[in-house]
Amino acid sequence: MSVALLIVTIVAAYLLGSIPSSVWYGIGYFGIDVRQHGSGNAGATNTFRVLGKRAGTVVMLIDVLKGWTATCLASMLFYMNTIGETELLMYKIIFGIIAIVGHIFPVFVNFKGGKGIATLLGMVLAIHPELASVCITIFILTLIASQYVSLSSILSTLAFPVLSWVGVFGHPEPLLIVFGFTMFVLVVFTHQKNIVRLWNGNENRVNIFAKQKARNRHS
Repeated sequence: MSVALLIVTIVAAYLLGSIPSSVWYGIGYFGIDVRQHGSGNAGATNTFRVLGKRAGTVVMLIDVLKGWTATCLASMLFYMNTIGETELLMYKIIFGIIAIVGHIFPVFVNFKGGKGIATLLGMVLAIHPELASVCITIFILTLIASQYVSLSSILSTLAFPVLSWVGVFGHPEPLLIVFGFTMFVLVVFTHQKNIVRLWNGNENRVNIFAKQKARNRHS
């Protein structure tokens, strides 16, 4: 693959990840910048907290789509016969990680974004949908049991490399395992404050079954 094409694809993956869905959706539809409310985080969880379930769901789906699309850029290169089958997984991981970096450090909003969980989910869905489905189940069950989004994110992210390692879905793929543990370390890093609050017992809870009204433009 030419260096120019690689650079263009990397930039495209970063820009996809950089789309600040929570900020643009919140300001455009509600007149509210979610970064000035709740936890101050520009992610789907804070959007749920500040603007309600419908807005949070929209933002989450967009963030998932960002990660999925960026990761699938590798498949596009494969079908263009630009990269080989043996390189496909490596480039999926590269482009997906770049999209996550874009979400965490988005160029469009002064490099202050979210924590990348939904974008990571989109990436994992593009790489290994079966394993991603198990991780989603772990996330949901943990969230229902604990009402902690942070704890659910950390445990479901850890499940990916562990399940890969033990070969739940076939022969372990070393590159996938290394990627999974690297992502787990990144998630722990971006959730440092949440981990401290969990340890101290004052982490914010999210009741997914509770009714919540989003703020309107005049709030």
